[in-house]
Amino acid sequence: MSGKKRYPRRVPHVPIRLSMEDPQPMYRQLESQLRDFILAGELKAGTKLPTIRALAGELSCSVITTQRAYQDLEGEGLILTRQGWGTVVADIPEEKLNARRREAVEAAFGEAVRTGRRAGLTEEELRDVLNQALQLDHTNVEGDVS
Repeated sequence: MSGKKRYPRRVPHVPIRLSMEDPQPMYRQLESQLRDFILAGELKAGTKLPTIRALAGELSCSVITTQRAYQDLEGEGLILTRQGWGTVVADIPEEKLNARRREAVEAAFGEAVRTGRRAGLTEEELRDVLNQALQLDHTNVEGDVS
């Protein structure tokens, strides 16, 4: 047996939702949702993704939309595309996954702080908003709502 990794061939259903009302372009919506599934561990390393054409058909969007999202995710090192294999989730070391997860949270908090400051909130008020959000949210570490 060779030392090559064998990836599963089964393609899971990926629950992507694209919205015409979302100000983000469709490829960004797709990219963002796939990134979230990968970083949350819902799409594990080696998971085969739908072909560009199949996903475009499933989402009723352009092949160019899915191609752009896949290209961007491949550029980030989150997915791999190989002729004859298709597209699979990349094998990313856990420390890199953790760093990427943290980056996403830091970016969201940074944007929330900027929004709060533009609204005139003080640092204490911002902390109160964060504490209130933490108390109201019942999502556990795995992302499930308890």
